[in-house]
Amino acid sequence: MGKQFRILTINTGSTSTKISVFDDENEVFSEVIRHSNEELERFETIYEQFEFRKDMICKALKEKGIDLNTLDAVSGRGGNMKPVVGGTYIVNDAMLEDLKVGVMGQHASNLGGIVAHAIASPLNIKSYVVDPVVVDELEELARLSGLPGINRKSKDHPLNQKATARLAAKELGSTYEQLNFIVAHMGGGISVGVHKKGKIVDVNNSLDGDGPYTPERAGSLPTGSLISMCFSGQYTEQEIRKKIVGGGGLVAYLGTNDGREVARRIKAGDEEARLVFEGMAYQIAKEIGACSTVLKGDVDAIILTGGLAYDEMLVGWIKERVEFIAKVMVYPGEQEMIALAQGVLRVVNGQEEAKIYK
Repeated sequence: MGKQFRILTINTGSTSTKISVFDDENEVFSEVIRHSNEELERFETIYEQFEFRKDMICKALKEKGIDLNTLDAVSGRGGNMKPVVGGTYIVNDAMLEDLKVGVMGQHASNLGGIVAHAIASPLNIKSYVVDPVVVDELEELARLSGLPGINRKSKDHPLNQKATARLAAKELGSTYEQLNFIVAHMGGGISVGVHKKGKIVDVNNSLDGDGPYTPERAGSLPTGSLISMCFSGQYTEQEIRKKIVGGGGLVAYLGTNDGREVARRIKAGDEEARLVFEGMAYQIAKEIGACSTVLKGDVDAIILTGGLAYDEMLVGWIKERVEFIAKVMVYPGEQEMIALAQGVLRVVNGQEEAKIYK
């Protein structure tokens, strides 16, 4: 057996940093480093956090006896750089600059590539990002909104969507690039993507709250009523945005964004909770149905993933509405850490070429 390839994977979130170490696809270490508001408040910008986060990662690895010199590569979550096609990208100066300034917005994910590079560079090994949040493979038809000047955008969960699609393809005895999938990532945000022979050719902009309503996002709303609310004089622009992303969906209806809590209420006989939860399943199923038209019905499988896919009741409601379209495959939780390692392994094993960010 040849030498195993050791990869450190880094997923930077708003209040946590997830790290894992893989020997090939075997996870040998994993930890979630939590960051309190007090710790992060002293930094004026996201970028200023990178030394702090890097030091926390190195400290955690040292405590577990993992020598940085045993690493062969570092793979970070890709942030808000310029839109790119999916794949594994070598972190370079152009990417670092765009992540630093946040050309597509400021978010903790911008730190993934920056921290990966900061750890890898002194070790003389390569750093990568895999299927970053700005993956844009939309077909031109999917960009049209109905109003010139407003285009539909690809802002979703490409890392987990593509990882689960690859997993499903393997289970079906094929490859991601040969099959057509509809993938519903169901978490705090819900994105339903059309995967056509290895590309996400259509998907709802879940970051801005489009598509089905979610545990904390309002989803697509009746336009006339939304306009009336915006110009009612009762709300500021910031308050409206908060209603749509952060204060919508389950939070607005039921006062919680925890699907487990909603499930408990339903079991206790709460009919309102049941209606709202089933309504979310209804909208997810409806979005899946719409996506099937993009593929003209040629769907190899429908994939349900994300934290909400653990809920058998929700999954059951979705299944009974969409199983007539195609086989439904369920992968609860997220595959993001292993996906960050697999992207690098596909490059070093010669399955695909590393992409260069420009």
